[in-house]
Amino acid sequence: MFVLGIIGAMDEEVARLKDMIEELQVIDRAGMSFYQGNIYGKQVVVVKCGVGKVNAAMCAQAMIDTFSVSAIINTGIAGSLDAEIEIGDIVFATDTVEHDMDVAALGYEPGMIPDTKQSIFKADSKLTEYAKTAVEKAGIDVNVFMGRVVSGDQFISSKEKKNWLVDTFGGRCAEMEGAAIGHVAALNDIPYLVVRAISDKADDSAEMDYPTFAAKAIENSINMMLQIIKEYEE
Repeated sequence: MFVLGIIGAMDEEVARLKDMIEELQVIDRAGMSFYQGNIYGKQVVVVKCGVGKVNAAMCAQAMIDTFSVSAIINTGIAGSLDAEIEIGDIVFATDTVEHDMDVAALGYEPGMIPDTKQSIFKADSKLTEYAKTAVEKAGIDVNVFMGRVVSGDQFISSKEKKNWLVDTFGGRCAEMEGAAIGHVAALNDIPYLVVRAISDKADDSAEMDYPTFAAKAIENSINMMLQIIKEYEE
């Protein structure tokens, strides 16, 4: 049986999805509540992981171990790193990188994880195609972009850091969970996708932009996620 795992970082990102679950069961693991049941007749597990890479990684592994999910989608908001990508637009990850992994003193490039086979985590192409179709069918009037999502335990709010993320990694948006989920998914050979609605420009205006635009970005993300669930077939 195909089971879709959906992970969001904040209550606002998963509350509406949880409310729509039928035949609901709530299972607590590792300090998190996992909501299992069906939406539009599709088996889903929905959870709020909390902010940051440790919470995200712990959540993804608990979800895989407990529910044997077939695929994971991490939905949420992010800061744009590309002038072309405006607030409210949506980014689908082609891959993810942990930008705050830094072992340069030992000769590694930024983002490279020592003693591992993989430091760049490629998103699943089938999930991406469903997500693209979902945006169109949901009637979300935004631009959609593909590109690298960079993750770290930092809220990016300076032009200098933003420029570094672009120059070093070619990042298109920055957030705090996606690459950790990608890392866990890769180790478990589980297809995954990170979807981000843009809430700020990840520069000196980010602190001002975020409260104003986060709600709309979350709404876009949820509407798209519901359409993905409706359309997805194994």
